[in-house]
Amino acid sequence: MKRIKKLNNKANPTVVDLFCGCGGLAKGFSDARYRVILGVDNDESSLRSFKKNIKGSQILNIDLSRPSVMRSIEGIIGNKGIDVIIAGPPCQGFSLTGTRKFHDKRNTLYKTVWRAVKKFSPKAFLIENVPGVTSLYGGVARKVIKKSFEDLGYNVEGPEILNAADYGVPQIRKRVFFVGLKPEFGRFVFPSATNSPDNYVTCGEAIGDLPGREKELGVEIDKYTLPPKTKYQRLMRKNYRELYNHVATNHTEMVKKVIALVPQGNNHKSLPPGVGESRKFNEAWTRYDRSKPSKTIDTGHRNHFHYKYNRVPTVRENARLQSFPDLFIFCGTKTSQYKQVGNAVPPLLGYSLAEKLRFYIIGR
Repeated sequence: MKRIKKLNNKANPTVVDLFCGCGGLAKGFSDARYRVILGVDNDESSLRSFKKNIKGSQILNIDLSRPSVMRSIEGIIGNKGIDVIIAGPPCQGFSLTGTRKFHDKRNTLYKTVWRAVKKFSPKAFLIENVPGVTSLYGGVARKVIKKSFEDLGYNVEGPEILNAADYGVPQIRKRVFFVGLKPEFGRFVFPSATNSPDNYVTCGEAIGDLPGREKELGVEIDKYTLPPKTKYQRLMRKNYRELYNHVATNHTEMVKKVIALVPQGNNHKSLPPGVGESRKFNEAWTRYDRSKPSKTIDTGHRNHFHYKYNRVPTVRENARLQSFPDLFIFCGTKTSQYKQVGNAVPPLLGYSLAEKLRFYIIGR
């Protein structure tokens, strides 16, 4: 790798997170010794989670499509400057489960990121989205996104598709990243994988120590009943003693009987004719496999089930599968918590990207 000249001696680069959600990407950057100074979104519960968990940060609740948003951000950060802008614009328009309409408003929200980069001129920026952005509409979207930032004078790398499982996350989750650097900082090279299919972290290794919740359905705050058994479980617990967001869904007996018919690693195709007909689509009635990473965590549509228990995963189990440590507490209703977790960038994946980016803007 080409040696990059050290142009910034600050030990803790500053970060502003646009479309921040609950703070999965920000958590990764914070763990990589960045100072996240602001999270911007328009979902109140997500911002409460962000503020609670991203220590020292401020939050701004605003519609990021509004022309006044840049003035609002400037009013909070002042003239101190920003080292890095990170963003995960809503991706429903590009998603395989979305509308796929090119002029969907959500497809153009990247322009908010463009305006922020233009105004604040950070040393680097990072954008996350779904793989659909690379190919839909004949590749027009990715070309437009990349060129618009290159026109601002940045060296832009991507779109690069990364699988979270390759970076220690117990989940098969593919996402696209664009990373831009000012020319004096070189050209970004995406981090090498830390894991391979031979040593992916599995569902059992990730959540096997958590209480089964077969009876304690409404418990909000609890204690662990088992010691951590794997390296990943120890990483997630970090000597933390209280267990939050581990509230089980109270399914009807009929639903539990249907779930019980699905073996580990299988889905609705395993159900007898006439059973579960109303939900036989895509990944519906999918039971996780204890010996493999999970499928992509969704926003709580009740399509996925625990590998052992006849229920959907709890918010905490989904958070573990997303690599949120147990000390990361989610605010709001349970429905909102599921959505926050499902929409987030896995913190461990964010950490790998943040660590690699440090080399370019700090030199170490």
